Amino acid sequence: MTRRYYAPDLAPGGGLVPLSDDEAGHAARVMRAKVGDVITLFDGCGHESEASIVSIDKRKCVVEAAAAVAIDREPKCRTQLGIALPKPERCKEMIERLTELGVHRVTPLVCQRTQRPPTDSLLTKLRRIVIESSKQCERNVLMTIDAPIPMEAFLAESRDGTGWIAHPDGRPIHTATSGIDTAAGIRALIGPEGGFTDEEVQAAVDSGYEPIGLGARIYRVETAACVVAAHLAR
Repeated sequence: MTRRYYAPDLAPGGGLVPLSDDEAGHAARVMRAKVGDVITLFDGCGHESEASIVSIDKRKCVVEAAAAVAIDREPKCRTQLGIALPKPERCKEMIERLTELGVHRVTPLVCQRTQRPPTDSLLTKLRRIVIESSKQCERNVLMTIDAPIPMEAFLAESRDGTGWIAHPDGRPIHTATSGIDTAAGIRALIGPEGGFTDEEVQAAVDSGYEPIGLGARIYRVETAACVVAAHLAR
């Protein structure tokens, strides 16, 4: 497998591309790349390009890229998850899995039972994890991670597609996925540890979100998010 590197400034026609300091350092110090090695670049917006290393040292790497090609590996359904993020150590693995499963966007929610909203530092780390996971799973579109917003603000946003809220008493998810309009997308809500309050569930229902059950057991936040994403990953 050709090694993949993130190059957001990849030009459609190719040409010389300097890798970022992080990517150059990874190529030189971790992968032991050398002049002449063939790698793959992707821009995070759906394009990739084969490239050859023309110069490299411990901090800089320049490659000669071929013309960029649009390669679509995204699911048919564009999924946005509003998630009351779990603790940082569990959040990182969740973001890896959601990237692999093709989730389009994650919006951290601040709910009534949220213990502490995610910090800017954590969000920066999570966005870096998206890049690393996209490199590994050969995804060419980066999953977006938004700044945290209150749940009521999320519900107030316009929505064209289907809306779900994960709830133990909801309709089973395996029946809910049949007949949905994948072109319009899905926005799904995943609650914090302890779940959504009754008031939050009612507010979501009043905003057009359907309660969806994920199974007979109660899942952690990160498991629930992955269950929803896996059902929409086709």
